[in-house]
Amino acid sequence: MNRKLFLASTMSSALVACSPIGTALNNNAEFHKLLSAPQGLDHAIIGTRGLAREYRDADVMRDFPLTGLPTPTDSSYAELLASHFAGYALIVDGAVANPQKFSLDRLAKMQRVAQITRHDCVEGWSAVGKWAGVRLRDVLAVVRPLPTARFAIFHCMDRDDQGTPYYESLDMHEAMHPQALLATSLNDAPLTADHGAPVRLKVPTQLGYKSAKWVARIEFAATFASLYGGKGGYWEDQGYEWYAGI
Repeated sequence: MNRKLFLASTMSSALVACSPIGTALNNNAEFHKLLSAPQGLDHAIIGTRGLAREYRDADVMRDFPLTGLPTPTDSSYAELLASHFAGYALIVDGAVANPQKFSLDRLAKMQRVAQITRHDCVEGWSAVGKWAGVRLRDVLAVVRPLPTARFAIFHCMDRDDQGTPYYESLDMHEAMHPQALLATSLNDAPLTADHGAPVRLKVPTQLGYKSAKWVARIEFAATFASLYGGKGGYWEDQGYEWYAGI
């Protein structure tokens, strides 16, 4: 069994990055040092050059679990939801030659792909879902990241109880992976609000907390060191590893 998935399973009572509840080990620096120390080696040796396994329709979990921070309840999201996301536009900017805004209609006109892949949560459970949307690399082809761009940073609409926004990041190699998807549907239906509507990231080669929901903006940048806690993601800022490959 892959080392990270084994750790995620055996430590499921301690690691809860898919839920807002903390544990004593979450605050233990030595414990997190143990988990994160090998990640650079894993990324260098394993990377994301392989493909996550794809499953059959019969394997799909129709009642897909809900995880992560609560669904946004602010007025901006409520207005988008009430309009069936008619006013939504995914902003893609930063270190790119051609910054753009992508409405849902525009995304729908791009090449649509579907994948039936497994979502592996750091809590230790897994679920198979059928995701469909636009390959992230197809969006990159439109905006043309500059040579200085090293990371794609996903800014989301959800926040924790203290008002801290959720965010995530991928390096450029991961962003170009053929299974990195900007999903707009789950199990042959449009994403629900609770599952990240209107657009969520789906990265089946990494643990579930990398698949950010409610994506509002993708920023390309040379670094994320000055953003929030400086570790490249909401849960990473609280001690979880940045490269969560499985």
